[in-house]
Amino acid sequence: MKKIVALLLSLCLLVLAAGCSGNDSKKDTPKEKTKVSLGMLRLTSSAPLFIAMDKGFFAEEGIEIEPQWFDAAHPIAVSTASSKVDVGATGITASLYNMAANGQKLGIVADKGREQKGYSSSALLVTTDNYNAGVKSLKDLKGKRIGITQKGSTFHYMLGRMLETQGMSLNDVEIVPLSKLSAVMAALESKQIDGCILNEPNITKVQKAGYGKLVVQVGDVIPYQTSAIFYSPDFMKNKDAAVRFMRAYNKACNYYYEAAVEKKDAKKLEEVVNIVAKYVKAPAEDIKAGLPYIDKDGKLLVSDIATQIKWYTDNKMISGTLDAKDVANTSFLDEAMKK
Repeated sequence: MKKIVALLLSLCLLVLAAGCSGNDSKKDTPKEKTKVSLGMLRLTSSAPLFIAMDKGFFAEEGIEIEPQWFDAAHPIAVSTASSKVDVGATGITASLYNMAANGQKLGIVADKGREQKGYSSSALLVTTDNYNAGVKSLKDLKGKRIGITQKGSTFHYMLGRMLETQGMSLNDVEIVPLSKLSAVMAALESKQIDGCILNEPNITKVQKAGYGKLVVQVGDVIPYQTSAIFYSPDFMKNKDAAVRFMRAYNKACNYYYEAAVEKKDAKKLEEVVNIVAKYVKAPAEDIKAGLPYIDKDGKLLVSDIATQIKWYTDNKMISGTLDAKDVANTSFLDEAMKK
Protein backbone atom coordinates (compact mmCIF):
# COMPACT_ATOMS: atom_id res chain seq x y z
CA MET A 1 0.00 0.00 0.00
CA LYS A 2 2.81 2.36 0.92
CA LYS A 3 4.47 1.62 -2.40
CA ILE A 4 1.27 2.49 -4.29
CA VAL A 5 0.87 5.79 -2.37
CA ALA A 6 4.53 6.68 -3.03
CA LEU A 7 4.10 5.89 -6.70
CA LEU A 8 0.98 8.07 -6.95
CA LEU A 9 2.75 10.95 -5.18
CA SER A 10 5.67 10.64 -7.57
CA LEU A 11 3.35 10.77 -10.57
CA CYS A 12 1.58 13.84 -9.20
CA LEU A 13 4.89 15.60 -8.66
CA LEU A 14 5.98 14.77 -12.21
CA VAL A 15 2.70 16.14 -13.63
CA LEU A 16 3.02 19.33 -11.59
CA ALA A 17 6.64 19.75 -12.61
CA ALA A 18 5.73 19.24 -16.24
CA GLY A 19 2.91 21.79 -15.97
CA CYS A 20 5.15 24.40 -14.36
CA SER A 21 7.87 23.74 -16.89
CA GLY A 22 5.34 24.16 -19.71
CA ASN A 23 4.10 27.48 -18.31
CA ASP A 24 7.64 28.79 -17.88
CA SER A 25 8.53 27.68 -21.37
CA LYS A 26 5.50 29.45 -22.79
CA LYS A 27 6.23 32.58 -20.80
CA ASP A 28 9.85 32.73 -21.88
CA THR A 29 9.26 31.91 -25.52
CA PRO A 30 10.65 34.85 -27.51
CA LYS A 31 8.51 36.53 -30.14
CA GLU A 32 9.06 35.22 -33.64
CA LYS A 33 11.90 37.20 -35.24
CA THR A 34 10.85 38.92 -38.44
CA LYS A 35 13.15 40.75 -40.82
CA VAL A 36 11.58 43.98 -42.06
CA SER A 37 13.11 46.08 -44.83
CA LEU A 38 12.51 49.76 -44.15
CA GLY A 39 12.85 52.40 -46.88
CA MET A 40 13.53 55.93 -45.63
CA LEU A 41 15.38 59.22 -46.02
CA ARG A 42 17.91 60.72 -43.61
CA LEU A 43 15.46 63.34 -42.32
CA THR A 44 14.65 64.59 -38.84
CA SER A 45 11.00 63.57 -39.27
CA SER A 46 12.12 59.92 -39.13
CA ALA A 47 13.07 60.46 -35.47
CA PRO A 48 10.71 57.81 -33.99
CA LEU A 49 12.11 55.19 -36.37
CA PHE A 50 15.66 56.08 -35.38
CA ILE A 51 14.68 55.91 -31.70
CA ALA A 52 12.98 52.53 -32.10
CA MET A 53 16.04 51.18 -33.92
CA ASP A 54 18.59 52.66 -31.52
CA LYS A 55 16.85 51.87 -28.24
CA GLY A 56 15.87 48.34 -29.21
CA PHE A 57 12.09 48.89 -29.34
CA PHE A 58 11.87 46.96 -32.62
CA ALA A 59 14.08 44.20 -31.21
CA GLU A 60 11.75 43.89 -28.20
CA GLU A 61 8.95 43.06 -30.63
CA GLY A 62 11.04 40.54 -32.56
CA ILE A 63 11.46 42.94 -35.50
CA GLU A 64 14.87 43.00 -37.18
CA ILE A 65 15.13 46.17 -39.24
CA GLU A 66 17.00 46.18 -42.54
CA PRO A 67 17.32 49.90 -43.41
CA GLN A 68 17.22 50.89 -47.08
CA TRP A 69 18.31 54.50 -47.64
CA PHE A 70 16.83 56.58 -50.49
CA ASP A 71 17.38 60.10 -51.90
CA ALA A 72 13.77 61.02 -52.74
CA ALA A 73 10.22 60.17 -51.75
CA HIS A 74 8.95 58.77 -55.06
CA PRO A 75 11.29 55.74 -55.23
CA ILE A 76 10.27 54.78 -51.69
CA ALA A 77 6.59 54.85 -52.65
CA VAL A 78 7.28 52.71 -55.74
CA SER A 79 9.38 50.21 -53.77
CA THR A 80 6.73 49.92 -51.05
CA ALA A 81 3.83 49.54 -53.46
CA SER A 82 5.69 46.76 -55.28
CA SER A 83 6.69 45.08 -51.98
CA LYS A 84 10.41 45.54 -52.71
CA VAL A 85 10.55 47.02 -49.23
CA ASP A 86 8.14 46.01 -46.47
CA VAL A 87 7.69 49.44 -44.92
CA GLY A 88 8.19 52.87 -46.44
CA ALA A 89 8.70 56.06 -44.44
CA THR A 90 8.48 59.22 -46.49
CA GLY A 91 6.34 62.03 -47.87
CA ILE A 92 2.85 61.37 -49.22
CA THR A 93 3.08 62.18 -52.92
CA ALA A 94 0.87 62.27 -56.00
CA SER A 95 2.71 59.23 -57.35
CA LEU A 96 1.65 57.23 -54.33
CA TYR A 97 -1.98 58.26 -54.75
CA ASN A 98 -1.77 57.48 -58.47
CA MET A 99 -0.55 53.97 -57.77
CA ALA A 100 -3.42 53.46 -55.34
CA ALA A 101 -5.94 54.91 -57.81
CA ASN A 102 -4.72 52.42 -60.41
CA GLY A 103 -5.09 49.34 -58.25
CA GLN A 104 -1.84 49.13 -56.26
CA LYS A 105 -2.59 48.02 -52.72
CA LEU A 106 -0.64 49.72 -49.96
CA GLY A 107 -1.60 51.27 -46.65
CA ILE A 108 -0.83 54.67 -45.13
CA VAL A 109 -0.75 53.48 -41.55
CA ALA A 110 0.74 56.12 -39.23
CA ASP A 111 2.04 59.66 -38.85
CA LYS A 112 5.71 60.35 -39.59
CA GLY A 113 5.65 64.11 -39.38
CA ARG A 114 3.15 66.83 -40.08
CA GLU A 115 3.25 70.57 -40.62
CA GLN A 116 2.04 72.09 -37.37
CA LYS A 117 1.95 75.77 -36.42
CA GLY A 118 4.94 76.68 -34.28
CA TYR A 119 7.14 73.75 -35.33
CA SER A 120 9.96 73.65 -37.87
CA SER A 121 9.50 70.84 -40.35
CA SER A 122 9.31 72.26 -43.88
CA ALA A 123 9.79 75.84 -44.97
CA LEU A 124 10.07 78.14 -47.97
CA LEU A 125 13.52 79.64 -48.41
CA VAL A 126 14.92 82.07 -50.99
CA THR A 127 18.47 82.97 -51.89
CA THR A 128 20.03 85.56 -49.62
CA ASP A 129 20.26 87.95 -52.59
CA ASN A 130 16.52 87.63 -53.27
CA TYR A 131 15.70 88.11 -49.61
CA ASN A 132 17.85 91.24 -49.41
CA ALA A 133 16.12 92.49 -52.56
CA GLY A 134 12.73 92.28 -50.81
CA VAL A 135 11.45 88.75 -51.49
CA LYS A 136 10.13 88.17 -47.97
CA SER A 137 6.59 86.83 -48.45
CA LEU A 138 4.63 84.36 -50.56
CA LYS A 139 3.25 87.21 -52.70
CA ASP A 140 6.80 88.22 -53.60
CA LEU A 141 7.34 84.86 -55.34
CA LYS A 142 5.45 85.91 -58.50
CA GLY A 143 7.60 85.10 -61.53
CA LYS A 144 10.34 83.45 -59.46
CA ARG A 145 12.04 80.11 -60.19
CA ILE A 146 11.19 77.71 -57.36
CA GLY A 147 13.06 74.43 -57.00
CA ILE A 148 11.36 71.20 -55.93
CA THR A 149 12.43 67.57 -56.02
CA GLN A 150 9.75 66.27 -58.40
CA LYS A 151 6.37 67.25 -59.79
CA GLY A 152 3.67 65.81 -57.56
CA SER A 153 6.02 65.75 -54.57
CA THR A 154 5.18 67.00 -51.09
CA PHE A 155 7.14 70.18 -51.91
CA HIS A 156 5.02 70.74 -55.03
CA TYR A 157 1.86 70.33 -52.93
CA MET A 158 3.07 72.65 -50.15
CA LEU A 159 4.01 75.37 -52.61
CA GLY A 160 0.68 75.16 -54.42
CA ARG A 161 -1.41 75.16 -51.25
CA MET A 162 0.51 78.06 -49.73
CA LEU A 163 0.26 80.17 -52.89
CA GLU A 164 -3.51 79.56 -52.90
CA THR A 165 -3.79 81.15 -49.44
CA GLN A 166 -2.61 84.38 -51.11
CA GLY A 167 -4.98 84.11 -54.06
CA MET A 168 -2.16 82.85 -56.27
CA SER A 169 -1.48 79.52 -58.00
CA LEU A 170 1.36 77.38 -59.31
CA ASN A 171 1.01 79.28 -62.60
CA ASP A 172 2.42 82.38 -60.85
CA VAL A 173 5.85 80.79 -60.41
CA GLU A 174 8.25 78.73 -62.55
CA ILE A 175 8.57 75.22 -61.14
CA VAL A 176 12.06 73.68 -61.45
CA PRO A 177 12.10 69.92 -60.71
CA LEU A 178 15.62 68.87 -59.64
CA SER A 179 15.07 65.25 -58.58
CA LYS A 180 17.06 65.17 -55.33
CA LEU A 181 17.20 67.29 -52.19
CA SER A 182 20.95 67.69 -52.59
CA ALA A 183 20.42 69.07 -56.12
CA VAL A 184 17.79 71.54 -54.86
CA MET A 185 20.19 72.83 -52.22
CA ALA A 186 23.06 73.06 -54.73
CA ALA A 187 20.84 75.01 -57.16
CA LEU A 188 19.87 77.45 -54.40
CA GLU A 189 23.52 77.93 -53.44
CA SER A 190 24.57 78.54 -57.06
CA LYS A 191 21.56 80.86 -57.59
CA GLN A 192 20.15 78.77 -60.45
CA ILE A 193 16.81 79.02 -58.63
CA ASP A 194 15.34 81.88 -56.62
CA GLY A 195 13.81 79.78 -53.87
CA CYS A 196 12.75 76.32 -52.77
CA ILE A 197 11.02 74.36 -50.07
CA LEU A 198 13.24 72.29 -47.81
CA ASN A 199 12.81 70.30 -44.63
CA GLU A 200 14.91 69.86 -41.53
CA PRO A 201 17.80 69.56 -40.96
CA ASN A 202 18.39 71.14 -44.39
CA ILE A 203 16.59 74.40 -43.47
CA THR A 204 19.07 74.96 -40.67
CA LYS A 205 22.05 73.87 -42.82
CA VAL A 206 21.23 76.37 -45.57
CA GLN A 207 20.72 79.26 -43.17
CA LYS A 208 23.93 78.49 -41.30
CA ALA A 209 25.83 78.31 -44.59
CA GLY A 210 24.48 81.77 -45.40
CA TYR A 211 23.18 81.26 -48.93
CA GLY A 212 19.47 81.06 -48.06
CA LYS A 213 16.93 82.88 -45.90
CA LEU A 214 13.69 81.56 -44.45
CA VAL A 215 10.51 83.22 -45.72
CA VAL A 216 7.81 81.16 -43.99
CA GLN A 217 7.30 77.85 -42.21
CA VAL A 218 4.76 75.68 -44.04
CA GLY A 219 3.04 74.73 -40.77
CA ASP A 220 2.34 78.39 -40.04
CA VAL A 221 0.32 78.60 -43.27
CA ILE A 222 -1.38 75.19 -43.68
CA PRO A 223 -1.88 72.09 -41.51
CA TYR A 224 -0.56 69.15 -43.49
CA GLN A 225 0.12 65.43 -43.00
CA THR A 226 3.44 65.67 -44.82
CA SER A 227 4.82 62.20 -44.40
CA ALA A 228 3.73 58.83 -43.15
CA ILE A 229 4.56 55.19 -42.53
CA PHE A 230 3.40 52.98 -45.43
CA TYR A 231 2.93 49.22 -45.44
CA SER A 232 3.52 47.20 -48.60
CA PRO A 233 0.78 44.86 -49.87
CA ASP A 234 2.78 41.78 -48.78
CA PHE A 235 3.60 43.17 -45.34
CA MET A 236 -0.04 44.01 -44.64
CA LYS A 237 -0.83 40.31 -45.05
CA ASN A 238 1.47 39.49 -42.11
CA LYS A 239 -0.82 41.04 -39.50
CA ASP A 240 1.19 39.78 -36.52
CA ALA A 241 4.43 41.39 -37.70
CA ALA A 242 2.58 44.50 -38.90
CA VAL A 243 1.06 45.03 -35.45
CA ARG A 244 4.37 44.34 -33.69
CA PHE A 245 6.07 46.95 -35.89
CA MET A 246 3.38 49.46 -34.93
CA ARG A 247 3.72 48.62 -31.25
CA ALA A 248 7.42 49.48 -31.36
CA TYR A 249 6.74 52.59 -33.44
CA ASN A 250 4.02 53.78 -31.05
CA LYS A 251 6.41 53.41 -28.12
CA ALA A 252 9.05 55.42 -29.98
CA CYS A 253 6.53 58.17 -30.84
CA ASN A 254 5.65 58.45 -27.14
CA TYR A 255 9.35 58.69 -26.32
CA TYR A 256 9.97 61.35 -28.97
CA TYR A 257 6.91 63.41 -27.99
CA GLU A 258 7.88 63.51 -24.32
CA ALA A 259 11.45 64.51 -25.19
CA ALA A 260 11.05 66.85 -28.17
CA VAL A 261 7.54 68.27 -27.93
CA GLU A 262 6.82 68.42 -24.20
CA LYS A 263 10.54 68.91 -23.37
CA LYS A 264 10.10 68.03 -19.70
CA ASP A 265 13.46 66.27 -19.39
CA ALA A 266 16.61 67.97 -20.71
CA LYS A 267 18.63 64.74 -20.61
CA LYS A 268 15.96 62.87 -22.57
CA LEU A 269 15.87 65.65 -25.16
CA GLU A 270 19.65 65.55 -25.51
CA GLU A 271 19.51 61.76 -25.93
CA VAL A 272 16.90 62.01 -28.71
CA VAL A 273 18.81 64.78 -30.49
CA ASN A 274 21.99 62.70 -30.45
CA ILE A 275 20.18 59.61 -31.77
CA VAL A 276 18.65 61.57 -34.65
CA ALA A 277 21.95 63.32 -35.41
CA LYS A 278 23.67 59.95 -35.70
CA TYR A 279 21.25 58.63 -38.34
CA VAL A 280 20.73 61.90 -40.21
CA LYS A 281 24.49 62.57 -40.15
CA ALA A 282 24.11 66.19 -39.15
CA PRO A 283 25.42 68.20 -36.17
CA ALA A 284 23.35 67.82 -33.01
CA GLU A 285 22.85 71.59 -32.76
CA ASP A 286 21.23 71.60 -36.23
CA ILE A 287 18.87 68.80 -35.21
CA LYS A 288 17.89 70.52 -31.97
CA ALA A 289 17.05 73.73 -33.85
CA GLY A 290 14.47 72.03 -36.05
CA LEU A 291 12.67 69.17 -34.33
CA PRO A 292 9.32 68.57 -36.07
CA TYR A 293 5.93 67.88 -34.55
CA ILE A 294 4.97 64.20 -34.52
CA ASP A 295 1.78 62.87 -32.95
CA LYS A 296 2.32 61.41 -29.49
CA ASP A 297 0.91 58.03 -30.52
CA GLY A 298 1.83 58.18 -34.20
CA LYS A 299 -1.80 58.70 -35.20
CA LEU A 300 -2.49 59.70 -38.79
CA LEU A 301 -4.31 62.96 -39.59
CA VAL A 302 -6.83 61.03 -41.69
CA SER A 303 -8.97 64.06 -42.59
CA ASP A 304 -6.01 65.65 -44.40
CA ILE A 305 -5.56 62.62 -46.66
CA ALA A 306 -8.91 63.45 -48.27
CA THR A 307 -7.82 67.10 -48.68
CA GLN A 308 -4.62 66.04 -50.43
CA ILE A 309 -6.38 63.63 -52.78
CA LYS A 310 -8.83 66.39 -53.82
CA TRP A 311 -6.01 68.89 -54.44
CA TYR A 312 -3.92 66.48 -56.51
CA THR A 313 -7.03 65.46 -58.47
CA ASP A 314 -8.04 69.09 -59.10
CA ASN A 315 -4.51 69.80 -60.36
CA LYS A 316 -4.64 66.78 -62.69
CA MET A 317 -1.87 64.92 -60.89
CA ILE A 318 -4.04 61.86 -60.16
CA SER A 319 -5.54 59.83 -62.97
CA GLY A 320 -8.50 57.79 -61.81
CA THR A 321 -10.73 57.93 -58.77
CA LEU A 322 -9.49 57.50 -55.23
CA ASP A 323 -11.14 57.70 -51.81
CA ALA A 324 -9.17 58.34 -48.62
CA LYS A 325 -10.50 55.13 -47.09
CA ASP A 326 -8.81 53.17 -49.90
CA VAL A 327 -5.34 54.13 -48.67
CA ALA A 328 -5.58 55.25 -45.02
CA ASN A 329 -5.44 52.18 -42.79
CA THR A 330 -5.18 52.83 -39.06
CA SER A 331 -6.18 49.31 -38.00
CA PHE A 332 -2.60 48.15 -37.29
CA LEU A 333 -1.87 51.06 -34.95
CA ASP A 334 -5.30 50.71 -33.32
CA GLU A 335 -4.56 47.04 -32.63
CA ALA A 336 -1.07 47.82 -31.35
CA MET A 337 -2.43 50.36 -28.87
CA LYS A 338 -4.88 47.96 -27.26
CA LYS A 339 -3.92 47.19 -23.68
